[in-house]
Amino acid sequence: MEITEIQIIPIKANNGLIAFSSIVLNDSLYLSSIGIHKKIDGSGYRLTYPTKKIGDKNLNIYHPINREMGLLIEEAIIRKAKEIFK
Repeated sequence: MEITEIQIIPIKANNGLIAFSSIVLNDSLYLSSIGIHKKIDGSGYRLTYPTKKIGDKNLNIYHPINREMGLLIEEAIIRKAKEIFK
C-alpha cells in the first residue's frame, strides 16, 4: 500500500484540532476529513478519523484496521504536518 497524495488544510485551532488532512492510496482511494490534533503535552500530533452520530452512538465512517496501515498513514500525515507547521 502506498500513499500517493497528501493534502493538509490548517484551521483555526479548536480544542487541539489544528488541521484536516486527506490522502490518496495507490492512486485509487481518496480518504478525507482526517483530523490532526496537537497532543496535550505538546510532544507532537495525533490523528482522528471521521465519525457519524446515529442515535446516541458515534460510528466510524472509516479507519485503519491494523497497526501497520495505521502507522503508515500516521507517519506520512505527521511528516507532512511538521513541514507545514514549522
